[in-house]
Amino acid sequence: MLDNLTQRLAKVVKTLKGEARLTESNTAEMLREVRLALIEADVALPVVRTFIKNVREKAMGKEVIESLTPGQALVGVVQEELASVMGADLGPKASELNFATQPPAVILMAGLQGVGKTTTVGKLASYLQKQMKKKVLTVSADVYRPAAIKQLETVAAQCGADFFGADASQTPVEIARAAVDHAKRHYYDVLIVDTAGRLGIDEQMMREISELHQALNPIETLFVVDAMSGQDAINVAKTFNDTLPLTGIVLTKLDGDARGGAALSVRQVTGKPIKFVGVSEKLDGLEPFNPRRMADRVLGMGDIVALVEEARKAVDVKAAQVLEKKLKSGARFDLNDFQAQLVQMKNMGGMANMVDKLPAHLRMAAQGTNFEKANQGVARMTGIINSMTPQERAKPELIKASRKRRIAAGAGVQVQEVNRLLKQFDQVQSMMKKMKSGGMMKMLRGLKGMMPGMH
Repeated sequence: MLDNLTQRLAKVVKTLKGEARLTESNTAEMLREVRLALIEADVALPVVRTFIKNVREKAMGKEVIESLTPGQALVGVVQEELASVMGADLGPKASELNFATQPPAVILMAGLQGVGKTTTVGKLASYLQKQMKKKVLTVSADVYRPAAIKQLETVAAQCGADFFGADASQTPVEIARAAVDHAKRHYYDVLIVDTAGRLGIDEQMMREISELHQALNPIETLFVVDAMSGQDAINVAKTFNDTLPLTGIVLTKLDGDARGGAALSVRQVTGKPIKFVGVSEKLDGLEPFNPRRMADRVLGMGDIVALVEEARKAVDVKAAQVLEKKLKSGARFDLNDFQAQLVQMKNMGGMANMVDKLPAHLRMAAQGTNFEKANQGVARMTGIINSMTPQERAKPELIKASRKRRIAAGAGVQVQEVNRLLKQFDQVQSMMKKMKSGGMMKMLRGLKGMMPGMH
């Protein structure tokens, strides 16, 4: 996520923190680095200029100059300004969805073709149902793209949301009105309307979505933008913002190889808050956007709060408490416990998702990791443990040559894979002891080499 920008700015932050005093010379040098990092990340030039101007003015201010740690004070200025660019200046409630209307609350999704609108509808429906306990109906008003209506029906089924069937012979406004009527009669809290996209801006598209907006009077009109799009995203955003009264932005594909700066510029160009970010292809891969926490992540300070929140949602608290009690009593960590930890890790979106939210100095411990290979390794290890008897899981020392052959055959792997798993289990067992005596850093160092794909 915005890796290049994060690496550049984390480096600048480290240098800044070490400065005993700030001068015009060293401040100018550091701001040049910040400017280059933002330009490389595809942040729009007017946004970069404003950002640097604001930071320079505050950096030369009395509070920073006279601070006991001016370097760190300047980091605070950069952090605050970055959070502001991302929307912190709009207030803490700006990123929240508005439901202050007579149900159903209509959410209209707008954006070009290929930005991930339909998938985002599914992710948003999933989020509203699971996190906000809303009864959600989805509908597609895209009568142009072949199979667009069918695609949303499939996505809605996958996320457990209801779908309002439509006929491609109807007009988008007819479909939308029928969906609103159905949602009212069946007491839905929210109706999410997917709209047609085009490969580029055209007059017909803008006229049609404007008509849809007038017919629906949605409480939220969200502009969906691909985080990997370049500077043209800014022009597209401006056109949509001039045509529709947008209420917010959804950034998709932020888990890709995204420079992401153009998408962040969209916030400045439209003046509208980023409400959600797509962080994985899975249907639960949509996160509410928090500008301050995202600024911390981009500056290499991590987002431990998000990591804890994800852990709270995904982790089986009772199972974790049982394991903690077991380890405190001096009982041995066995293969059943090891398998439970693998399942927990998978539920949290895999190692890449966890490591991405750690501060830069902790992420360094997992550098060079092939996470896809590591996640495949996790699935393979789970299969091997499933091939063991309950007794073997409880007492791994019983697993000798003949048992290894039987386990390998049952899991469809080579005996070497069973040997590797047992070796990795030994490493995790000793890692558990290290975690008790201190430190995630030790744990991450231990992770290196433990999983396939980690070097």
